[in-house]
Amino acid sequence: MPTERLSMRHICEVLRLHYSVGMSQRAVARSLGLAQGTVNKYLNLARRAGLTWPLPPELDDDGRLENRLFPPPSDLPSDERPQPDWALVHRELRRRNVTLMLLWEEYSDSRSDSFSYSWFCEGYKEWAGRLKPTLRQVHVAGEKLFVDYSGHTLEVVDGLTGEVRTAQIFVAVLGASNYIYAEASLTQSLPDWIASHVRAFAYFGGVARQTVSDNLKAGITRACFHEPMVNRTYADLARHYRTAIVPARPYRPRDKAKVEVGVQIVGRWILARLRNRRFFSLAALNEAIHGLLVDLNNRPLRSWGRSRRELFEELDRLALIPLPDEPYEYAEWKRCRVNLDYHVEIAKHYYSVPHNLVHQEVEARITARTIEIFLRGKRVASHLRSTLPHRPTTIAEHMPSSHRRYRDWTHERIRSEAAKVGPDAETLIEVILRSRPHPEQGFRSAIGILGLVKRYGEERVDAACARALLLNARSYKSVAAILKNGTDKTAPPTQEAPILFHANIRGRNYHN
Repeated sequence: MPTERLSMRHICEVLRLHYSVGMSQRAVARSLGLAQGTVNKYLNLARRAGLTWPLPPELDDDGRLENRLFPPPSDLPSDERPQPDWALVHRELRRRNVTLMLLWEEYSDSRSDSFSYSWFCEGYKEWAGRLKPTLRQVHVAGEKLFVDYSGHTLEVVDGLTGEVRTAQIFVAVLGASNYIYAEASLTQSLPDWIASHVRAFAYFGGVARQTVSDNLKAGITRACFHEPMVNRTYADLARHYRTAIVPARPYRPRDKAKVEVGVQIVGRWILARLRNRRFFSLAALNEAIHGLLVDLNNRPLRSWGRSRRELFEELDRLALIPLPDEPYEYAEWKRCRVNLDYHVEIAKHYYSVPHNLVHQEVEARITARTIEIFLRGKRVASHLRSTLPHRPTTIAEHMPSSHRRYRDWTHERIRSEAAKVGPDAETLIEVILRSRPHPEQGFRSAIGILGLVKRYGEERVDAACARALLLNARSYKSVAAILKNGTDKTAPPTQEAPILFHANIRGRNYHN
């Protein structure tokens, strides 16, 4: 029942304590034993009536004061009363701390024939409801496919370890026929997201011109109301199947209402029926889902009198874009910077690019079998993917000419070239190669010694190697110094040259 009005005596006391004594509303409420809201209500009524304290002499009569505070309702019909400026009300509500109560009070202060607060609220609600009417979307056959993950999950038990994993449910719905596809995957990561699309397209036997997706992080790099950014791999999938990715606007579920309803239907007609079953593999779970999916698509729709499958055959099947000859091969993209050795690192392996791209930023397209390197959209290198960690895969054409010459030297070729110079050169180079923990570490010294032949000739280089063997010098610098100083032309010291290498000789110092 409505709250009983305060007597005029109490109202006058409220006005006196607040305006004359200067007490706050809370203090006035405590003093008179009233609620603070009641004090606020009557102070607002007095303010709208233009009253403070002391009251004007003509209002000393309680009846006159009551008429001033509580004027009788206007006898004008509601359609003849001035309507509030709802657009102004709507704009003002966006400002901080502005409420409908405040705006109604300001509206009531400006006219005597105003409406009540309840009418004001209902009127604004009705006006605001016309701002964003729900658009009933008409879907053309083959135009849109709606995709999303269900919020519901199922469990998969590993039969060997007993580990329980949660399977995510992917749902795709064609706009015109409401034909549904659903499957389970272990994650919502990019590989599973892409693979689910590929299998959905194969299930439908074609591709819609637009694929409307949620702003899933795996597919949409940046969710934006006006210009969302699609993941590079997701965009490649769309290009391969000749469809367009159209992300739904953030916080606008009506943009993908078809799949929202599809998720609900899959939950009720498939997931609910599997809730008491236990699955020991993802394949077994998907087999059960697909069995129930056939029944779901064959179930007649009440409003149509036909099943989703019949509508699909009639509407969407012939309107879909044909599938390409080969399904999409999953590929990830990675930005890389070419190292000083003209290689890029991908999954702990090193792949070469042309040497003139050193320090350039390139993009790598990574599949299960190949690695492709692109610079500004143009492919500059292609390799078979390797699983060997910390090893290089190098194409000779990518190397500078000086590096290619060095790369062509092998252990066998070095020994062969040394034998052509002479026996002492062959012996010294063999000593150098064996003295290193790994023979490859002596390649540069050996190649340097062989390179001296161009300047000094084979005879002098072989003689310099013989002198180095006597001096127990095992480096390129020693041989080069002997040749430079001409000591290879002088007679060697009169002592028998020791045998410097043999697997079973330790040397005379071993026993000292």
